[in-house]
Amino acid sequence: MSESYYATGKRKTAIARVWLKPGQGNVLVNKTYAVEDYFGAGDSRKKIEKPLILTDTLSRFDVMATVKGGGKSAQAEAMRHGISRALLDVDGEFRLTLKRAGLLTRDPRTKERKKYGQKGARARFQFSKR
Repeated sequence: MSESYYATGKRKTAIARVWLKPGQGNVLVNKTYAVEDYFGAGDSRKKIEKPLILTDTLSRFDVMATVKGGGKSAQAEAMRHGISRALLDVDGEFRLTLKRAGLLTRDPRTKERKKYGQKGARARFQFSKR
């Protein structure tokens, strides 16, 4: 079990490349930052650790992730997706647990494009009869 496990996670325009290595549960973002330093105080750490907690592997692996694109929340969710996919390489038995929690599904919601002749994606310019 000395090897590392790799997976890619995505959410909106954020992409996270995640490596799981045997360790004590440290999470490193972009090779330099701890989770609290990069994402700040909030729910990001809970989001990121959720797949590890569900599978009881929090203290077994160190997580190293490279994130780019999107905002902080989307990056955290991309990391969560990547960790979940990497855990499948660790043990296929985790699939049912992670699938039931909805962690293996890539969230497809993205920003809808603005249409020509309109103010936004769905908002129209104000209609004037006279």
